Amino acid sequence: MSETLQTTDVAASDADLLAQTAIAVREAGSALRERFGEVVPYQTREELMRALAANDGTALDILRPRLTRLRPHAGWVEDELDGGALPPGEWWVVDPAEGNVNHLHALPEWAVTATLVRENQPVLTAVHLPLTGETYTALTGAGAHLDGQPLHVSRTADLGLSIVATSQARPDEDEKVVRRVGSSITAMLFDALVVRAAVPATLHLLNVAAGRIDAFWQFAGARADLLPGALLVTEAGGRISDAEGRPWTPQSQSFLAAAPGVHAEAVSTLSR
Repeated sequence: MSETLQTTDVAASDADLLAQTAIAVREAGSALRERFGEVVPYQTREELMRALAANDGTALDILRPRLTRLRPHAGWVEDELDGGALPPGEWWVVDPAEGNVNHLHALPEWAVTATLVRENQPVLTAVHLPLTGETYTALTGAGAHLDGQPLHVSRTADLGLSIVATSQARPDEDEKVVRRVGSSITAMLFDALVVRAAVPATLHLLNVAAGRIDAFWQFAGARADLLPGALLVTEAGGRISDAEGRPWTPQSQSFLAAAPGVHAEAVSTLSR
């Protein structure tokens, strides 16, 4: 996978599949919205994990049968925190409650995502934000859209005028990665106009694709965090790479998505 994501001819079946995938994530999002509103209390890590699993299960009970019917022979990524390359063939990479901990804390930044990966290339993705009703979609070679309207990354060409964002890669991250995140935020505070730091990654990447944010970076990260946004940003005209500017793959140890005009500057800042 390169910074411009390999493109293929868009088959009508893939377009139809994307439409059905969007329906599935909206249905799952509606079920999660019914569970949203009150802060869910927990006192231990075990209680937290049970609460997270309850949300995941609610969405998966809808997503798994619907997506499996759409692509019976596609594999299913069980762990949303997994990274690295997938085996050959088609795979559903799903995050049933992206930003799950925000949902538990009655914060609005959460979504439902489903991405079909074919031979380690994301083919289509649908991301639904239940609290706003928005659905972001992308299909390889056919562009990125918000509720049917085309998305385009920003035309900003000066990192000093840019809003940039990053996200915590995962809980219990390696100390070296945590320190690298901290130093990268410090570097961006010097070079960018505004730095945003929050979870989940997908919501920042939606904003890059929509031209609201000029760049997003993350160290490490899982497939479910990055593949939906990588396809959306690429199809919206953005560039993706690792933090050093090399082609990004799911095995990469860093990730950068940016408007073309600020990509090189962002790489320079993150490489310091």
